Amino acid sequence: MAEGALLEPGDTAWTEALDRARHDVYHLPSYVRLDATLSGGTPVAFRYDEADHVLLVPLILRPVPGTGLLDAVSPYGYPGPVSDLGPANTGFWARAARAMAELLRANDVISAFVRLHPLLPAPRVSLEVTGTVVHHGQTVSIDLTHTPEQMWEQTHRSHRNQINKAQRAGVTVVMDDWSRYDAWIDTYHATMRRVGATDFYFFGREHFHELRAALGSRTHLAVALDDSGGLLGGNLFFEYAGMMHTHLQSTREAPIFHADKLLYQHVRLWGRDRGNRVYHLGGGLGGSGDSLFRYKAAFSSGRQDFHTWRVITEPVVFARLAGPVTPASLTGRFPPYR
Repeated sequence: MAEGALLEPGDTAWTEALDRARHDVYHLPSYVRLDATLSGGTPVAFRYDEADHVLLVPLILRPVPGTGLLDAVSPYGYPGPVSDLGPANTGFWARAARAMAELLRANDVISAFVRLHPLLPAPRVSLEVTGTVVHHGQTVSIDLTHTPEQMWEQTHRSHRNQINKAQRAGVTVVMDDWSRYDAWIDTYHATMRRVGATDFYFFGREHFHELRAALGSRTHLAVALDDSGGLLGGNLFFEYAGMMHTHLQSTREAPIFHADKLLYQHVRLWGRDRGNRVYHLGGGLGGSGDSLFRYKAAFSSGRQDFHTWRVITEPVVFARLAGPVTPASLTGRFPPYR
């Protein structure tokens, strides 16, 4: 018998499903609950059971202003569907996708926007039974099962030269010195102002401390210091189930003595020494092959495709809010009424 349900973070069925499926930090109830506070939404997970198998998708339900309805969006990061059955089991995944759309519709949720996980692939053919899967580009990852020499060989010579220059300039990297967390947060906010980031990325100081409290030892801070101990920048990253992800990175105003490159070099060697398998750097803005992507790509030859999954559960209501459903409305900003 097949069954779908929407679970709250405190429901043990959420963690029980994760115990059975390979997943990441983005699927944890504590992470989804905290992320929901950023948008004022409600954290849930869709769980699908069929025979002895399970699938789970974390979601945040948000009110659609002026309608009394809801829509659903993934938490920030890569929290796509996970299951104890691999993507070759396309029939199971398709039935789960259909059940999710039906259950969301029954709960007045008119659309869903889901970011898929580049390292935990889902079968596109199954998800397209109930929605549209959009390819945004590639992300970059470092294979931590490689030797340090192999990782160094994959690093572009310009990055290698700058890493060496940073070391000669006396730049050092310190791990998990949380007494420097607030100073790093200040640097992060300064970086966001410098690059003209949207309001979404200006996470408050309280959010950063709540993030560390929610994820505990799964969150790490690497900071780069100059030869006098001054903070040049740092990486906030996650470590979970053999996978590492850069969450946020920042540097102070120049000069930074190429500290940004040395941070990646240090963190990947640190992660390898701890037995992790992969360090995921992410991609460009919106998944594009921009300068940010090229910067990350110079650290490694590892590539994965990044997709999002868009589901419309109530086409008539959706069209009333966003206009007729067209290829552009399905592949551009979604949902268009936001």
